Amino acid sequence: MSDVAQLLLPAIRWDPESGYDAAREDIERALELGVGGFILYGGEQDAVRALTKELRQRARHPILIAADLERGAGQQFAGATGLPPLAAIASLGDLDAVRRAARLTARESRTMGVNWALAPVVDLDVLPENPIIGSRSFGADARRVASLAAAWIEACQAEGVLACAKHFPGHGRTLTDSHLTLPVVEASKAELFDADLVPFQAAIRAGVASIMTAHVAYPALDPTGASATMSREMLRWLLRQQLKYDRLIVSDALDMEGVLAGRDEGAAAIAAINAGCDVILAPSAVAAVAETLEQALHRHELDADRVERSARRRLKWAGWASPPNEYRKPSAADLAWGAQLADRVVHIVRGTPPKVTTPLDVLIIDDDVGGPHPAPSREPFLDALRAGGRAARRVDAPRTEAGRTLIVALFGEIRAWKGRAGYSEATREAVERACAAAPNAIVLLFGHPRLASEIPSAQTVVSAWGGEPAMQQAAARWLLRAR
Repeated sequence: MSDVAQLLLPAIRWDPESGYDAAREDIERALELGVGGFILYGGEQDAVRALTKELRQRARHPILIAADLERGAGQQFAGATGLPPLAAIASLGDLDAVRRAARLTARESRTMGVNWALAPVVDLDVLPENPIIGSRSFGADARRVASLAAAWIEACQAEGVLACAKHFPGHGRTLTDSHLTLPVVEASKAELFDADLVPFQAAIRAGVASIMTAHVAYPALDPTGASATMSREMLRWLLRQQLKYDRLIVSDALDMEGVLAGRDEGAAAIAAINAGCDVILAPSAVAAVAETLEQALHRHELDADRVERSARRRLKWAGWASPPNEYRKPSAADLAWGAQLADRVVHIVRGTPPKVTTPLDVLIIDDDVGGPHPAPSREPFLDALRAGGRAARRVDAPRTEAGRTLIVALFGEIRAWKGRAGYSEATREAVERACAAAPNAIVLLFGHPRLASEIPSAQTVVSAWGGEPAMQQAAARWLLRAR
């Protein structure tokens, strides 16, 4: 068996009922194949720690264990600290907050055995209608994003955890979701160099260990119409030669339509490796993809020297990552600071500070339901209100009882596979009905504050930026302080 299986990082998903047991057969097969690591989706802290320890002990070689940690380790792992979206942190204008957020993310993930944070997003938030970037980005100003991204990367990697600048050469100008289709960015080469590529250049100067490719076509950079993931022009020539990047290149997830586009996963993996990717993320049919790559090597459809260089590069960075231990683990002060950071970004978008009286009626309007992966539970918001001493009940429609305050908890943010940035017509109509029945209602926006423009009838709008438990709890604390 060649080194080619080392270039694959399959996914391990947590099941609420059975934990990681549901993935056990796939884990065994992946270890037998000799994959280069895994990407984890979900899990409880202790279970994550136990799993990563087992994987490291049983693997043939040092492995990379990755997770999407754009919003802190709590974005994926229950019991860890969730943080606001990067756009929310950037809105504070506090560079030290960015550094501390990265440091806390790295310290928590490393103590769980996760040594590769697939963050930060360095794409530019230049199109509000973009269905996949939004609040995940540091903002629209290329040089400001570059500065913030470099600070995040340096702080993360100082803790021995790989950072990842994504999605090269920039996903901010797309109008479609690459999970669903292949987006095409028609920007000129000059526009891309003057703006979109600036944060990636800063990330390279900051020593970023990895860069993730976009499943997006850029005709100005590669007239063949290939996505960046499959483009030699963008990866070998632009990224390696022009930008002088010599570290890991990782593909975005292999199960996305933007990279498949009628191919099977094996063919897509061959094209990505030939283009210049060192690591292929989240193939769903791991054994089949590994076998296809082996056959491609034997038929000389894959360059053996290129595969060997990528395997050595992966091994180097797996060895570079700090071993999981209690060294510099998050302190109590670190964890308290994380909660305070979430509190700092909750703010009034429209209206004046409301008078909140008990009891509270909470009407949840959820634009994030559906899709292949469930949205986070909405119970943390109600639980935090009740824990703070507020009598709160969930209602299906505004009540007419006097003396009750109506809170409209409006969930709707960027989500993979959703395919749009704003609210659906049904969601907007539900908010309109609620505000018509209760004009003094407080709308808590669990999404980007600019979405307030889609609900003009709401008199008081408060933004919590995102709908994960950490931001639900921060919004509840904001209400508990309101009098």
